[in-house]
Amino acid sequence: MLKRFLSYYKPHKLILTLDLLASFAVSMIGIVYPIVTRQMLNDLIPNRKYTMIVVFGLSLLALYLVRMLLNYFIQYKGHIMGVLMQAQMRREMFRHLQKLPYKFYDNHETGKIMSRLTNDLMQVSELAHHGPENVIISSISAITSFIYLTTIDLWLTIIIFFCVPFLIIISSVLRKKMRDAFMKSRESTARINASLENSISGIRVTKAFTNSKTEEEKFEGGNLEFVDARREAYDAMGKFHATSSFVTDVFKVIVLIAGGLFMYAGRINFADYSAFIVSINIFLGPVRTLIGFVEQFQEGATGFSRFCEVMDTAPEEDKENAITLENPEGNITLKNVVYSYGEKGDVLHGVSLDINAGETFALVGHSGGGKTTICHLIPRFYPLEQGEILIDGVNINDITMESLRKNIGIVQQDVYLFNASMRDNILYGNPDATEEEVIAAAKRANIHDYIMSLPDGYDTQIGERGVRLSGGQKQRLSIARVFLKDPPILILDEATSALDNTTEILIQKSLQELCVGRTTLVVAHRLSTVKNANRIAVIDGGLVAESGTHHELIEKGGIYKDLYSLQFREE
Repeated sequence: MLKRFLSYYKPHKLILTLDLLASFAVSMIGIVYPIVTRQMLNDLIPNRKYTMIVVFGLSLLALYLVRMLLNYFIQYKGHIMGVLMQAQMRREMFRHLQKLPYKFYDNHETGKIMSRLTNDLMQVSELAHHGPENVIISSISAITSFIYLTTIDLWLTIIIFFCVPFLIIISSVLRKKMRDAFMKSRESTARINASLENSISGIRVTKAFTNSKTEEEKFEGGNLEFVDARREAYDAMGKFHATSSFVTDVFKVIVLIAGGLFMYAGRINFADYSAFIVSINIFLGPVRTLIGFVEQFQEGATGFSRFCEVMDTAPEEDKENAITLENPEGNITLKNVVYSYGEKGDVLHGVSLDINAGETFALVGHSGGGKTTICHLIPRFYPLEQGEILIDGVNINDITMESLRKNIGIVQQDVYLFNASMRDNILYGNPDATEEEVIAAAKRANIHDYIMSLPDGYDTQIGERGVRLSGGQKQRLSIARVFLKDPPILILDEATSALDNTTEILIQKSLQELCVGRTTLVVAHRLSTVKNANRIAVIDGGLVAESGTHHELIEKGGIYKDLYSLQFREE
């Protein structure tokens, strides 16, 4: 994983090198102060070299001005490097998410995915910036200051050095607890984000059912879980910092006592002793930085690990030497298709269908029978477990997914519209379409007049998920999108079931025009909408129970007639 993380530094080698050089220069300037202090106490002050005292002081001030500029460069450019690396990871993750199969989104909540894209990668960015500085520069600073301390007094330096193994042992013992605690904290943050996304998206339902207290209770449960997780993480972090600080403080006391005894015995003079005391922090400072880095490393490593989990999820892939589907006639054949959603058992138990090019073929039956599953399998939204689906005699597994889906238009009951303009939502069907083509598609979907009645026309923003539109307007906008796509194969999955009768009649006119010249697979609950289909198949319990025209199925007196009679009585 470390090698994988380091690979993200490659595009930023120059900034990284300059950042490390600047950090090294800052650490070297830091050691100048005790050197100057020692020189003044040993030579300049006793020998009354006032001019040199001023020169040394001004030189030190000049160095501090340089250090100020270097610190600005480190903070600015270093963080920019981290942000650029974060942006690259987010870009890669977003692109990867576009390629993941439907099953991934069935098993992962939107809020949790967003948490990995934002919160987790923010911690990775901080690690990317501070990691090299803390590890490389602090190590160099610690070694350099240690060597300098030995020139003052070797035995006092050895006493200080003895604190390092203790700090390393403490770090090793507490590191695992911190890692586990921060991972738990990350997971709880993701759950809160998922809960928030779910609650805010469903706020209208919450208000309609006056269930705000229920939502508050659900949120509070996740919120308290987050508090507990952070409490555990901060408990491990607190023990880590408190213990490591105590060890360094103890050794400061030991050095203070030992140095006093050495000076009393005449092993060290007052000037060297003073310089040594000042220099202790220059050695222990980088050591403490490295120890403190463990916390940041755990945060960043946990975030990068969660990033890698998504990136290592297998994407949808085309078969080697897959062909491009161009200008298909639209013949669709299903042969003994079997499919199941995980442990729920088979939804389809060997479905076989032949849909001729240009005909309208309807699927009807009770809810849960497998009709929508068939609609999802044809564009390869889910991989086939058993059997075959053919387009013009070619197995869909041998066709590239892009060309397959490009030739299939889908209108569903639950229309998803983007928080953009009317024009942008229609253009989703064909981003390269001209303004004239967009208007033509809107006219064919019977929504052009409504769009033109709006103050901003096609530039009107429709709000999140099309909240400013009625159900019928949303549906017509989605139909315009498919008109613009102009696919040879069309799937209408309960496209009008959520609409009232009057709106449904208006939408049906648009759909009838949309179906002309295309192979159309219609899933419908209202049988009155499929009476004129060329053929109808009744899907019951994952099997094709009956098939034929409307009149043939009525004459058979089976499931279809029962369904039709029931609906006729209800109407």
